[in-house]
Amino acid sequence: MDSELPLLDQTRRHFFRNCGVGVGAIALGDLIQERPSAFAANLTHSPLAPKPTQFPARAKRIIYLFMAGGPSQLDMFVHKPLLTELSGKPMPQSYLEGKRFAFMDSSHRTNLLGTRRSFRQYGESGAWVSDLLPHTAGVADKLTFLHTCKTDLFNHAPAKIFMNTGTGQFGRPSLGSWLTYGLGSECDNLPGFVVLQSGPRGPRGGAMLWSSGMLPTTYQGVPLRNQGEPILNLTTPEGVDESQQVQVLDAVRKLNSQRLEHTGDEEIATRINAYEMAYRMQSSAPELMDTAGESPETLALYGIKDPNEASFARNCLLARRLVERGVRFIQLYHTNWDHHGGATENLEQHLPLVCRDIDQSCAALVRDLEQRGLLEDTIVVWGGEFGRTPMGEVRESTGRNHHIDAFTIWFAGGGFKPGIAHGETDEFGFGPIGESVHVRDIHATLLHQLGIHHDRLSIRSQGLDFRLTGVLPARVIHELLG
Repeated sequence: MDSELPLLDQTRRHFFRNCGVGVGAIALGDLIQERPSAFAANLTHSPLAPKPTQFPARAKRIIYLFMAGGPSQLDMFVHKPLLTELSGKPMPQSYLEGKRFAFMDSSHRTNLLGTRRSFRQYGESGAWVSDLLPHTAGVADKLTFLHTCKTDLFNHAPAKIFMNTGTGQFGRPSLGSWLTYGLGSECDNLPGFVVLQSGPRGPRGGAMLWSSGMLPTTYQGVPLRNQGEPILNLTTPEGVDESQQVQVLDAVRKLNSQRLEHTGDEEIATRINAYEMAYRMQSSAPELMDTAGESPETLALYGIKDPNEASFARNCLLARRLVERGVRFIQLYHTNWDHHGGATENLEQHLPLVCRDIDQSCAALVRDLEQRGLLEDTIVVWGGEFGRTPMGEVRESTGRNHHIDAFTIWFAGGGFKPGIAHGETDEFGFGPIGESVHVRDIHATLLHQLGIHHDRLSIRSQGLDFRLTGVLPARVIHELLG
């Protein structure tokens, strides 16, 4: 029964069903009277309109820098001298009992693999960072390191889906979708949840990583292309002028409004909003992607030599521009972080190249946000779907296997305590000393910083209440927060 629904969900359903023509039609009724050039200028009643937080928030938005493939914490952020000293020796069997790995089992006495990178401590915090990330090392005092992250799944696509949606099952809403559902967006001419991609291929898991699941599709992530049209088929077809386009949109709007009034279906409101947003984005998206107005100093900060060339660095700059325009959740995927060994996935040649792709621009994003007064209420997250083992793979000595028990993520801004490292691992970096921090805890903490109780944001679907953190225990990691 509706009386049993969570308050947030109950309010939405009653409002859409009982408010007469529905919120989408209210907005559209106003827009019909406006000039074509002002079409869809009023988003006051949009499903993406800003909504109040459940309690005072420390942050307004998130930029998630997702390193798809499982970056090796042991070669970048976790300094283990004993591991290097004993490199080549068998891993003690006691560590491996009961553990599962993607490409080996616990019966293998796999040899330890020490890093060949040099580590130093940086800043007043004394954070350990390897020579692979000199620019990141330069902002170490602005970062919050979490070294004992734990996830449940050890294969790429399910683990990526788990990190983004809180479950390895297809069809659940992603973090960005939950945030825009709960808080809306402060931007009225761009999507509330934007996805930018770089690297040689898309991330395993594909669109499931930014899906809205059982939430209305208005809250799903919208991928923007790095070159050419930001979104395919967004521009007006050749031979169609503005007045003709508006006539078509008016007709479609009226039909959708009638259907919304009749059914109260939230997906109809989503469809209406999509047409409105597409019209707005015909001008806002090209303006966003045009970085010609950025100063040479800013481009140099990010390491951008050609502002029209697609790259992770350019995506970082676009992320800052999206923040300035009020977008709620921006997710950057950079692929090719798999380090199993072999000619194209080894730690000696391949890892330095992919680190070089992201190092300067990640640090530049943190610095740029801070210089513009945006870091205080913007959370930057850096990490992948899992980490890497302290053992080399049996088939290769230059690669590491997937590891889910202790890996590193860092945060910046948005009320996170800068210049600290939370969580300690054993002498080999295999497991945590003390408590680990689960993916559910990370999700609960991010929602908390944006003013949301993780156990009070839910959607009822097929007779069940779903939420990002699921039904198992999750806690806000207050130790990370200032």
